Amino acid sequence: MNNQRLVILLLLVAYIFSPTLFTWIINPEGAWFRPYIIWVAVIIIAYIVQSRKKRPHDL
Repeated sequence: MNNQRLVILLLLVAYIFSPTLFTWIINPEGAWFRPYIIWVAVIIIAYIVQSRKKRPHDL
């Protein structure tokens, strides 16, 4: 149940800040690597979430 609350909270925060974030990403005066910052953050968060799950039967 705790994980569901976290996911709902993250989705709510993403929904609230998505217009500002999208504007920041597509700003033509910004750096070329801005969209990649978001994807790197998503990959790092996914890695952290997966590494916290302890599975003793997995190799």
